[in-house]
This record gives sequence, structure tokens and C-alpha cells, in this order.
Amino acid sequence: MMDTLTYFQSDRFINHIDARLVEAHEGYAKAVMTVAEHHLNGYGVCQGGALFTLADLAFAAAVNSHGISTLTTNASITYVKSARLGDRLTAEGHEVVNHHKMPFAEVRVCNQHQELLAVFTASGYRKEKHGERKG
Repeated sequence: MMDTLTYFQSDRFINHIDARLVEAHEGYAKAVMTVAEHHLNGYGVCQGGALFTLADLAFAAAVNSHGISTLTTNASITYVKSARLGDRLTAEGHEVVNHHKMPFAEVRVCNQHQELLAVFTASGYRKEKHGERKG
């Protein structure tokens, strides 16, 4: 079975937006991203979708850390504060419920000053062991 960090290195969209998974172990994950020009929206702050994607990566790694492919079924995010150009973002995900089919986790996204930017909650559906993925 491949480890969670290796498993997510091949995620093309995550690589495209310059996010990185830096830590993952059973029920926990940390992802990082520095806000660049291509993350900014029309107001000059980080696009909410970029924060959502970073949080979703931390969620996915936390719930996939058990070696079972898990897909997001529902997700919600509350934005507390804007991220700005150059901000170093950290998304830390903690599995709250480790159910055999429907896990639930919370992710907090903070900037380099440990200021809370967003809170993300999500549930997933566990499919099969990582090596058993189809197509």
C-alpha cells in the first residue's frame, strides 16, 4: 500500500494550483499553499475556490490516510477572513468520525500569522483499498 503523501502527489489539479500536502498520518493531514497572482479574484484577494481546494486536499488526505479510497460526498466552508497575495496558507484536517463507510472531518485554514481564514467540514464515502482503484 502506498503512503498518503505519495498517493496525492499525482493529483494534477493540486499540482496545477501549487498546493502541497506536507504531512499525513492516521486521521490527520496538513496542506500548504502560498497565495500567488493566479489565485487572486477580481477584488485582489485569494479566490474562495482556491481556499476550498486547499481545504479539500487536507480533508481528502486525512480520510484517505487509512489506505481506503474515499471520495468527498458533501462539503461546506465558512470564510472568516480574506487571504492576500504572498500569504502562506496552512490547512490542517482532523478526522472527527472514522466511520467504515462515511467519515467526517474538519479542516481549519490559517495564514502565516495563525489567523483563521476558513473552516471547512466534509463527509466522504469509502470505496476500496488504494491499490484496488478502477479506471
